[in-house]
Amino acid sequence: MLALKLTLVPAFLLAVSMSGKWWGPSIAGWLAGLPVVAGPILYLLVIEHGPLFGSKAATLSLFAILASEAFNFAYAWICRSRNWPISLIAGLVTWCGAAFLLSLMPTSAAWAICVAFAAVLFGQAFLPRGVAAAAGTVLTRTDLIGRMAVGAVLTVTVTSLSSTLGPQWSGLLAVFPLLGTVLCVSSHRAYGPDFVIALLRGMVLGRFSFAAFCLWLVFTLPLQRPEIAFAEAAGLAMLVQWVTRRLAQSLRSRHRLAAVAAQVTD
Repeated sequence: MLALKLTLVPAFLLAVSMSGKWWGPSIAGWLAGLPVVAGPILYLLVIEHGPLFGSKAATLSLFAILASEAFNFAYAWICRSRNWPISLIAGLVTWCGAAFLLSLMPTSAAWAICVAFAAVLFGQAFLPRGVAAAAGTVLTRTDLIGRMAVGAVLTVTVTSLSSTLGPQWSGLLAVFPLLGTVLCVSSHRAYGPDFVIALLRGMVLGRFSFAAFCLWLVFTLPLQRPEIAFAEAAGLAMLVQWVTRRLAQSLRSRHRLAAVAAQVTD
């Protein structure tokens, strides 16, 4: 069990970190929307506490999309004029406030869906817009090791304290913006605020797949073996991720064509 806690999340963090190096901020942000941190943590919670605990934690993880978007919103707007430490503090304080309010809400799938959907729409509408080249992020071996170590620490902390925290805060902390923090800070330091904003806007698109993953677990964990439920949830998340990516590309192509047509008309 300890081996799983120390390796699952770091392995996923490594994969997403390298995607930013190879394909740029939008792709990295899009992949970061997948449950690369929360998924393994929720699986470990189910193994330790059973499917009902895991189902309730997944409901709170779905709620926590709002807290994640609150972090992104605060960091994106503050980083335009401030350095990364101030931006990070603003983002984390905003996340904590949002998570506390979510912990007071009724734990129901219907509420969670509404809150998550509203958060995604808000993020898409009100995050600032920036222009960033799709250059790969400069990553040193120290950066990668640091990200993986933080991921392991978060996993061990949440799962070790889960009996005390209960499913509510376990589910919320499973969606702590660990990946957003390390990607934002490293990108901010290397490339500046426009790169960070492109990254965070990419994350908004990835929320749909995360929501699908959590929602599937909410309804299926009490009904079947955890391994099957998580495999199905992962497959659904990847399908939704692919569909949203294709739709976004199609919309961007239409906007470019419309812009060209408007210039020709003028």
